[in-house]
Parts: sequence; structure tokens; C-alpha cells
Amino acid sequence: MFSWALTFLIVGLIAGVLGLSGIAGTATNIAWILFVIGVVLAIVFFITGRKPPV
Repeated sequence: MFSWALTFLIVGLIAGVLGLSGIAGTATNIAWILFVIGVVLAIVFFITGRKPPV
């Protein structure tokens, strides 16, 4: 999850530099959502003692 979030964040930053505000906003929102999902899953796996799939 975190790698996808980082990928979308980089895409958003590059699009922002190039002046593509619509794509930058969308990519940044996707990155934020994936980051939150990744954090929630990490907390759930930590609490349940389950290791994430590799």
C-alpha cells in the first residue's frame, strides 16, 4: 500500500510542477487514501498479531 501511495504522490508532484492541477489533485487524493488504508491495515495486523502477506 505504501509503495502505491508513494507512486501516486510522486505522480501528483510531477503533475503539479508541470501545471496539470486536475491530475495533481486526483493523484494526491489517491495517495492520501492509500496511505490511510495502509496505516489502518498495519494497525489491524499489529493488534491481531498477523503478518502481512509478502
